[in-house]
Amino acid sequence: MSSPRGAEPERHTRAGPRASSASPASLTSRVRRWLLAGLRYVLPLLVTLGGIVIMALGGENDLLGGASIVSAGLAIYFVNWLFRIGVAGDREREREAAAREYFDRHGRWPS
Repeated sequence: MSSPRGAEPERHTRAGPRASSASPASLTSRVRRWLLAGLRYVLPLLVTLGGIVIMALGGENDLLGGASIVSAGLAIYFVNWLFRIGVAGDREREREAAAREYFDRHGRWPS
């Protein structure tokens, strides 16, 4: 069977319509969520734990270097936290701007 140029060929599966329930968009959003969680929590945790391991296993110079690595891991976490706080503030401002527009049109504050 030939399909028109540019059209996707039909895909037949034995399991029926439920076999391919994950759409590419949902898969992409799932991957993004995992990557974001990795960047927010796993990366700072790994850097901090790496610094703690260096401090535990090394000498005096390694103690200072490990402390620097721990502080870098904590800095990664807190920069991510500050960014999330800023984004939340932007969303609140957008909601309030929409509410003000609604008030200007209807003469009452949206409930």
